[in-house]
Amino acid sequence: IIIIDGRLDKDPISAIQEHLKDAICFGATVLTGSPLKDALEVSEKVKELAPTLPIIWGGWHASLFPTEVLNDTPFVDYTVQGQGEITFCALLEAFETNADTSSVDGICYRLPDGTIKKNKGRVLAPMDDLAPVDYSLIDVEAYFRLKKRRQLDYISSTGCFFRCTFCADPFVFNRSFTAISAERVGAELAELYEKYQFEDLNFQDETFFTYPKRIEAIADELIDRNVHISWAATMRADQGFRMTDEQFSKCVDSGMRRVLIGVESGSQEMMDWLAKDIKMEHVLFCAERCKQFGVSVIFPFIVGFPGESDESIIATKGLIKQLRKMSRSFDTPVFYFKPYPGSKITEDVVKQGYQLPASTEEWADFDYIGSKGPWVSEQKYKEFERFKFYTKAAYSKQGITKIPVQLLAKIRCSVDFYALSFEKKLFDYFVPKQRLS
Repeated sequence: IIIIDGRLDKDPISAIQEHLKDAICFGATVLTGSPLKDALEVSEKVKELAPTLPIIWGGWHASLFPTEVLNDTPFVDYTVQGQGEITFCALLEAFETNADTSSVDGICYRLPDGTIKKNKGRVLAPMDDLAPVDYSLIDVEAYFRLKKRRQLDYISSTGCFFRCTFCADPFVFNRSFTAISAERVGAELAELYEKYQFEDLNFQDETFFTYPKRIEAIADELIDRNVHISWAATMRADQGFRMTDEQFSKCVDSGMRRVLIGVESGSQEMMDWLAKDIKMEHVLFCAERCKQFGVSVIFPFIVGFPGESDESIIATKGLIKQLRKMSRSFDTPVFYFKPYPGSKITEDVVKQGYQLPASTEEWADFDYIGSKGPWVSEQKYKEFERFKFYTKAAYSKQGITKIPVQLLAKIRCSVDFYALSFEKKLFDYFVPKQRLS
């Protein structure tokens, strides 16, 4: 197995070409947007260099567009949907033995006559049935250098039980969830810790705190095995609300330094419309508890939903300011909603006439992080961008001493006045490279 990362390899095409002669297949994990653009370019080049080599796409984009990819890209031969570990192994076995792939669940492929066939989906396999991730296949030290810290990424669970209407998870994993047992997590992390001496760990799970007793057991494992690290993970507000103080304290003792709690809106009515299944009291309870235990929190918000009222926006701004005032260790990034397939809201807006990108190439230009959707006017966009700057400036961890931006920002936030933003211009002039958190 040869893994090539375009962020680390200056010439990924040459690196790939070096191994094509002996390759069984070429695979790409594909995310919508810029990664998709890279996958298109590299996969087309691979097919040009090795016309008979099977090319497989997996990941989110291939899961959401299983047949569209094959229709749009003649150089891609297979797409894998959802959990790919067992599916990929089954494909490799079929390639090695020249077997028919019609019996491989969880794939789409092109028949000799050009017809595209979609096999039945694959049920989410228990993660304890899967082999441990082999970190020796990548240059772990290179990632430490790239991150500028000895931080390791680890996935202990797959899927999500919940039904948020803006999210594609329910579509891809059918509201299913599977996780590695706490004992195995402890054993694997202890082995990785001894081998790589990492200092921080990111649990890259969708909903890490799904079962509090399991998380408590993982914390016990880290403590008992003397894995002296800090760690961060995702947490739903209702999950944090259900944890006992003892469970939370044990997580902190084991090194928990930060959690990410998606809030999305400061309006309970909007939360209910989004089917978040959390209450405002859950968010505030988690915030108070994290403040008490000295845990940093990222509280992401989303604005610009179709039909979102001015009252909802005002409530969101109010909650952001409330959370920011509680602790300088709280961050409140704000994103703008953009329709993405697989979510209930997207289905609704498409029925109402909204046009999604029509091809794989158009999806490669899709930016769901740095751009606004059609329900945010240019005026509202500018206003919210100013609001984001001033709330960060007012409550940032970093002390801004060259100019009195922090004090002025606090005054602006207290009176909700963000126009005539001369401080932002001064800040950009004096400290253009400083990033507020």
